[in-house]
Amino acid sequence: MLAEFCSNYMTREFLFPAFAESADSQPPTHESKPMKVVPVGDKIVVKRVEAVEKTAGGIVLPSSAQEQSQEGRVLSVGDGVLLRDGNRAEGLVSEGDRVLFSTYSGTEVSVDDENLLIMREDDILAILN
Repeated sequence: MLAEFCSNYMTREFLFPAFAESADSQPPTHESKPMKVVPVGDKIVVKRVEAVEKTAGGIVLPSSAQEQSQEGRVLSVGDGVLLRDGNRAEGLVSEGDRVLFSTYSGTEVSVDDENLLIMREDDILAILN
């Protein structure tokens, strides 16, 4: 009797209804949507500008000898730094600005096979016109 009960009611579908297969259920589709990175607070998202591959004398540098570019384009801006009174101070940089930053500033992330930097607005040294 116990064996019959266990075989009828101790199934994965009975214990965990979320695993039950329904007739109208479709397998999940994994559509390739581009991910949008939205920074929080005073953070910004920057994409590095490609490094120079030739010297002034015309010598082509291999990728191992190239330095990382310190220049980039702002892709996304957070909503600003939180002030003591609870308001937010608007940032000085906006989307699309070309900026100059120090070599080791920010955190490198890879989103949709694209290398991006997430950094604080304080890490920006200058806005290039």
